[in-house]
Amino acid sequence: MYISNLKLSNFRNYKTLNINLDKNINIIIGNNGEGKTNLLESIYVLGLTKSHRSFIDNNLIRNNCDSCKIKAKLNKDNYKSELEIILENKNKILKIDKQIINKNSDYISNMNIIIFYPEDLELIKGSPAARRRFLNLELSQLNRNYLIILNDYNKLLKMRNDYLKNNYIDENYLNILTDYLIDKAISIYKTRKKFIDKLNDIINNVYFDIAKLSNFNIKYKTSIELDNLNYEELKSKLKNKFKDVYNQEIKFKNTLIGPHRDDLEFFLGDLNLKLYGSQGQQRVAVLSLKIGEINIFKKYKEQTPILLLDDVFSELDQKKKNNLLKYINDNIQVIITTTDVKNISKKILKDANVIKIKEGKIEE
Repeated sequence: MYISNLKLSNFRNYKTLNINLDKNINIIIGNNGEGKTNLLESIYVLGLTKSHRSFIDNNLIRNNCDSCKIKAKLNKDNYKSELEIILENKNKILKIDKQIINKNSDYISNMNIIIFYPEDLELIKGSPAARRRFLNLELSQLNRNYLIILNDYNKLLKMRNDYLKNNYIDENYLNILTDYLIDKAISIYKTRKKFIDKLNDIINNVYFDIAKLSNFNIKYKTSIELDNLNYEELKSKLKNKFKDVYNQEIKFKNTLIGPHRDDLEFFLGDLNLKLYGSQGQQRVAVLSLKIGEINIFKKYKEQTPILLLDDVFSELDQKKKNNLLKYINDNIQVIITTTDVKNISKKILKDANVIKIKEGKIEE
C-alpha cells in the first residue's frame, strides 16, 4: 500500500499542503522546526487516529484555528480509496471515501503505518505503559477484532475498579465482573503472545544484519505464565490468581492483575538493554523491532505497511546505514526526513522523490 497524495489544512504549522508522493522512496528535507516531523505525524494520525507525539488532539490544530484536516489518497491492492480525518474541539470525524466512520475499529487497519523516530527509544527506556501502548497500536492495525476486545476489556476494568472503591463489596457481583474481565484478558494475552513470538522469529536476524550482534529477543512479562495453556487452564489459573490478591485489591481499591499490567523486556543475549544497553544498541533494537513488524504485516496481512523514518540515518554510522538499506526496497513506500542529504546514501537518493520543506511550505 502507498499514499499517492497528501493534503493538510491547518495541521500543526501547515496552513495548507498538497503533495504527491512516490510509491517507493520519498525524502523530506528541511531544517529543524520547519515541519518535517509534523508531516510524518499527519500520516501517522491519518492511519491510527491519534498522534505518536501528543495525547491531546487539540495540539494538532494550527494556532488560532478551530479545526484541522488530513486527507490522503491511498492505493492498496490496485484499489484506490480516500482517507480523511477532521479534528475539531473535542470532536474527531473519520471518513473513508467521504463516508463517515463511527467506530475506530472500523477505521483503523485500513492504512498500516510503521514509524521510527528518535523518541522511540522510550520503548526500551520508558515506562511499561509506553510498551503496552506500542503493543495495542500495532495489534490494532494487524487485527481489527483486537481493538474491539481491548475496548471491552478497558470498559470492564473501569467498572471493576470503580466497584472496588465502594465501602461495601458484594463478592458475588465482583466475581461476575472478574469472570467477564478474565474472558477478555485471555484473548488479549493470546494475541499479544502470538505477536511477540512472531517478532522473535524475525528480529534476531535483523539485529545481526544491522549491527553484527546476535541473540536479540523480547520477553513478554504477564501476570501469569501463558506457555502451552488452553483457554480453560488459563481461566482457572487467572481465577486462582484473583483469589490470591483479593485482600490486596480490597485494600488498594484497584485491579492488580491483567493485561493492563503487562510489560516487555528487550535482551541482547543475557543483557537487559533497558538496564545495561548502550544507546546505540537500544536504537538498533527498536529499528530491528520495526523492521520485524514489516515482515509480519507482509506475511500475515499480505500488505506492505508505509514506513516513516524520522531523521533515522543521522543517528547511524555508515556501516549500519548500508546494512539497513537492504530492508528498504521497491516493495515498500518509505518517507524519510533529514536535515541534510549527506545523511542519505547516494543509492537511496538516486531514485528518490525529494521534497524540500521550509516554514510549513514546499520549497521548489
